[in-house]
Amino acid sequence: MPPPPHQKPENVLKRAQELIGVHQAPAALTLLHDHITSKRSRNVPIVSLEPVMLLLVELSVEQKKGKLAKDALYSYKNIAQNTNISTIELVLKKFIELAAEKVTEAQKKADELQSSIEATATASIDDLEATETPESILLATVSGEQSRDRTERAVVTPWLKFLWEAYRTVLDILRNNARLEILYQSTATQAFDFCLKYQRKTEFRRLCELLRNHVQTAAKYSSQMHAINLNDPDTLQRHLETRFQQLNVAVELELWQEAFRSVEDIHTLLNLSKRPPKNVMMANYYEKLTRIFLVGENYLFHAAAWSRYYSLLRQSAILVATGQSKKADNPSATEADLQKAASFVLLSALSIPVISTSRSRGAMVDFDEAKKNKNSRLTHLLGMASAPTRAGLFRDALSKSLLKRARPEIKDLYNILEVDFHPLSICEKISPILTKIGTDSEMEKYILPLQQVILTRLFQQLSQVYESVDLAFVESLAKFPDPFQITRGTIEKFIMNGNKKGDLSIRMDHATGVLNFDKDVFASSKAVHAGSAAGSAESPIGSVQRLQNTPSEIVRSQLARLASTLYTTCYYVDPTHRQRQVEAQQAALARAKAGAEQEHRDTLARKEIIQKRKEEASELQAKREKEKARQKRLQEQALAEAEERRLAQEQKEREEKRLKDERDRVRREELKKQIADLKIGPNAIDIDIDNLDEYDSNRLRAMKLAQLEREKNDINERLRVTGKRIDHLERAFRKEEVKKLADDYAKQRERDLAAYEAMKAETLQESKEKHKQSVELKHRLSRLMPHYESFRKSLHDRRRDEFEKRQRDAERELEKQITARKKEYRERKLREKREREEKERALREAEERAEREKKEQEQRAEEKRLELARLKEKRDQERQEALEKAALQARREEEAMARRQAEKEKERMPPRREAVAMDRSASASNDRPSGAPRLNLVGSKPSWRDREASKNTAAAPSSNGPSRTATPMERTDSNERPTAGPPRLNLQGNKPSWREREAAKQAAGGGAPSASRDSRDARDTRDTRDTRDTRDARDSRDSRDSRDSAPAPAPTSKETPSETLKPSGAPGKWVPRHLREKQG
Repeated sequence: MPPPPHQKPENVLKRAQELIGVHQAPAALTLLHDHITSKRSRNVPIVSLEPVMLLLVELSVEQKKGKLAKDALYSYKNIAQNTNISTIELVLKKFIELAAEKVTEAQKKADELQSSIEATATASIDDLEATETPESILLATVSGEQSRDRTERAVVTPWLKFLWEAYRTVLDILRNNARLEILYQSTATQAFDFCLKYQRKTEFRRLCELLRNHVQTAAKYSSQMHAINLNDPDTLQRHLETRFQQLNVAVELELWQEAFRSVEDIHTLLNLSKRPPKNVMMANYYEKLTRIFLVGENYLFHAAAWSRYYSLLRQSAILVATGQSKKADNPSATEADLQKAASFVLLSALSIPVISTSRSRGAMVDFDEAKKNKNSRLTHLLGMASAPTRAGLFRDALSKSLLKRARPEIKDLYNILEVDFHPLSICEKISPILTKIGTDSEMEKYILPLQQVILTRLFQQLSQVYESVDLAFVESLAKFPDPFQITRGTIEKFIMNGNKKGDLSIRMDHATGVLNFDKDVFASSKAVHAGSAAGSAESPIGSVQRLQNTPSEIVRSQLARLASTLYTTCYYVDPTHRQRQVEAQQAALARAKAGAEQEHRDTLARKEIIQKRKEEASELQAKREKEKARQKRLQEQALAEAEERRLAQEQKEREEKRLKDERDRVRREELKKQIADLKIGPNAIDIDIDNLDEYDSNRLRAMKLAQLEREKNDINERLRVTGKRIDHLERAFRKEEVKKLADDYAKQRERDLAAYEAMKAETLQESKEKHKQSVELKHRLSRLMPHYESFRKSLHDRRRDEFEKRQRDAERELEKQITARKKEYRERKLREKREREEKERALREAEERAEREKKEQEQRAEEKRLELARLKEKRDQERQEALEKAALQARREEEAMARRQAEKEKERMPPRREAVAMDRSASASNDRPSGAPRLNLVGSKPSWRDREASKNTAAAPSSNGPSRTATPMERTDSNERPTAGPPRLNLQGNKPSWREREAAKQAAGGGAPSASRDSRDARDTRDTRDTRDTRDARDSRDSRDSRDSAPAPAPTSKETPSETLKPSGAPGKWVPRHLREKQG
C-alpha cells in the first residue's frame, strides 16, 4: 500500500484545530506527530513547521504524552539545528514552561482539595475535644500516609514525573550542539531548582549523573558540526557555573556524596580551564568543601579548606582595595567577615584530633597506602602542593596574624591548648570558652572534637608531672559544662583508644583505680610514622608543652647532648680551634671564588654537551619509536587482516553450520509432528523417536496414509453396526408406546384443567384487591387537587413571565448580534474590496512596469545590435583597407625586385640577346615581372608556370577572355572561373599581379626562356639571396614613400575586359586541376 500523500504544514495545522474543536485532541496529537516525524517534512520550511510544533507541544503536555513529545522534539531538532536555532529554543522553552505550569496548577488543586477535606472533616466532627476519630485511627492502621500525602501523590506526583521527564528530554536534545549550549545550561539550572523546590533527592542524583555523562561523551562527538568544545573558555565557564549550582543544591539537599562528586567535577573543569576562575566562585567552592569535610568528620582537611577560604578572602580584600579587580567578581571581605573566617580557621585547626582515629597497628600498610591516596586526592581538590598537617596549619595561621583577628575566646582557647602548661586547671579554664562556643549554632559542631583534643592535652601534661594518678582524680579534672559532660566510661574508652593507636602509654589498674604512666626508658612515647598524618597531623617531635623530658626521651637524646657538650667544651678550652675553623672557612671561600668562573664555564659547556646529547638521544629515540610504531602498525595491520580473514571464515562456517542445523531441526520437527499424528487413535503405530534418522518424510507419509485407511474402515464398520442396533431399539420403543398413549392423554388433560381453575381464581382475587386500593387512593388524593391546581397555576404563571422575559432578552441579544454580524460582514466586504482593488492596482502596476522594462530591454537590444553592426562594418572596412595596403606594399616590393633583376640582367646579358631582351622589355614595359628568380629544370623543360601560361594562351584568345590585369571580378563558382589556382587578392589601383604579367610576357615571347638565361637566373638567385635581406628594409621604406604618390597604370586595350565586374571583397574559391582542364 503506498504511503499517504504528504500534506502542507498549514493544512495539517488546520486539520488538527478542527479535530480539537470536535473534542478529538488525541487524534490531533497523532496527526501532528506523524507529520513532524515524517521524512518528507525535512525539506519543509522551518517557518511553516514552527506553529505545528508549538501546537504539538501543547497537546502532548495536556495529555501527558511525554514519549510522543520526545520523538517529535528529536525530529524537529534534526530538521532545524543547521538552519534556525532560535526556533528550537522557542519550542523547548514552551515545552518546559507548559509542564511547569501544569505542576503549579496541580499543586493549587491539591491545596484546594486538602482544604475542602479538612473543612468537611471539621464540620463532621461531633466532639471537638477528640484528637482522633475512629475513621482516622482505622486508616492509620492501614496506611502510614496522611491525607495530604495521599492527595499530593494522586494529583501532584504524576505532573512532577512528567516535568522531570521533560527536563531529561530537553537536556538530551541539547547536549551535543554548541549553539544551544546557553539553553542547555539554563535548563540544567531549572532542573536543579526543581529538585530543590520539591526535595527530589533521587532525581537530583540522576540529574548529576546525566550531566556527568554528557561531559564525558562530549569528546565522542567532537568531530560533528557545532560540537561541544571544552577548550573554549566561555563554554568551560558556563559548565563551571552549572557545576557550582549543582554543588549548592547538593549541599542544600544534604546529599554529601553527590556534593563531593560535584567538587571533583569542578576541580576537573578548573584544571581544563585556561582562564582563571573568579574569586567569588572559588570562595563558594571552599565554603562548600568545609561543610562537606565537616559532615565527613575529616577535621584536618576541614581546617585546610577554612584556611584556603580565609586566604582567598584576604586576597579579594586587597584586590578590591587596590582597584585591581571588580567588586562583583570577589566575595564580601569586610572586617566582620574576615574576623569570622579567622575564628573558624583557628577553631577548626584546634579541633583536629591529636590522636589518630583511623590507624591501627595491625595490617596497616595497605590501609595507610589507600589513606595516602585518598589524602592526595583531597589535597589536589584544595589546590595545595602537599598534604596539610596540624602544625603546618598553625604555622600558616600565625604567619597570617590570625590571632589578632580571631575572637577573644578562640584566642584564649589556642593559648590554653597550644601554649600554656596547666594540667590541673586546663578543663576549668576551657569550660567558660566552651559555654560561649555552645551558644553559637555554627561553632557548636566543634565541641565534640575539642573534647578529644582537651583530653589528649590533659593526659600528655599529666604524664610529665605524675608517674601515677587516681582515676577519680582524673575524672574530677575532666569536667565540662552542661550539656557537654563526659562520663568515666568515655575517659576509659579514650585511654584505651590512645594506647591502641600508640599516642598514649598508660596502664590502668581497675582494682585500685589508678592510672600508671609508662616510664620504660627504652619504650617509645609515640609510635608514629610518616603515613600517620591522616588524622592527627602531629609532628613526630610533638607539639605538647614540655615541662621536663621523660626518661625514654633522655635515653634517646643522651648521645646528641654529649656531642653538643663536648663541642662547647672544645670551643672554650682550645681558642685556636675556633680560629682554625675560621681560617679553613676563609680558605675554602677563596678557593671557591678563584675557581667560580672556570667552574661556571665548565658547567655551561657541560650543560651544552648534555643538551646536545639529550637532543641526539631524543631524535634517536623518536626514530626508534617511529620505526617501532611503523613495524607495530604493519604488524597490527597484518594481524588485523588475518583476524578479519579468520573471523570471516569462522562466520562463514558458523553460518553454514547454523543453516545445516536449522534444516535438520526443521526436518526433525516435521518428523516428530508426523510421528505424533501416527500415535493418535486406536490404530496408533509405535515408532522410536530416538531413531529418526531411519525414517524420511515419504515413508512416514505412506505409513500415515495406511493408518488413515484403516481408521476409515473401522469407523465405517462401527457406524454400520451402531445404526442397525439403533433402528431395532427405536422400533421396539414405538411398539410399546402405542399401548400407553390414551391413558397419558387423559391424565395430562386433567392436570391442565386444574391448573387453569387455580390461575383464574388467583387472578380474580388480585384484581378485586387492586381495585379496592385504587378507590381508596382516589378518595385520599381528591382532597389535594385544589391545592395542586392552585400551585400549578401559580408556578405556570411565574415561569411563563420568566420565559417571556428571557425570550425578550434573547430577541434583543439576537438583534444586537445580527446587527453586529451585518456590520462586520459589511466591513469585511469593504475590506476585501479594498484589498482586491489594491491587489489589482499592484498587479496592474507590475504589468506596466514589466512591459516598460521589456520595451526598454528591446530598445537596448536594438541599440546594441545597431552598434554591433556599425562595429562590424567598421571592422570590415578596416580589414579591407589593411588588405589593400598589404597588397599594394607587396606589389611595390615585387616591382622593386623586378627592376633590380632587370638591371642585373641588362648588365650581364650578352650582345646577341639584346634584341630579344629589348623586345621583351618593350612589350612588357607596363608589366615588369617580379618575384623570385626561376631555376633551370633538368633537360631544359619548361616550368609549371610556363606550361600554365601557354595553356591559357592557347585555350582562349586574349580579345575574348577576361585579362588577369583587368578589374577584379566578383566571386564566382568553379565553372565560371576562367583560371585555376589559389584565391586572388584585389590590388589597389587595378594593377596586374606578378602571375598576370608573367603570363602576358610568355604569350608575347612565344615560348619558354632559354637554358642560358635559366643558368644565369640560377647564378643571380644565389647573388640576390645574399643581398635581399639588406635591401628589403630600404625597398619597403621606398615603397611606403611612393605608395601615395605613384599613379595607377592605365589598362591597355588588350587588358580591357569585355565586361566590368564589381569586386566582392571576399577571397576566391580554389578549383582542382582536373576541373580546370575540363573547363579549358
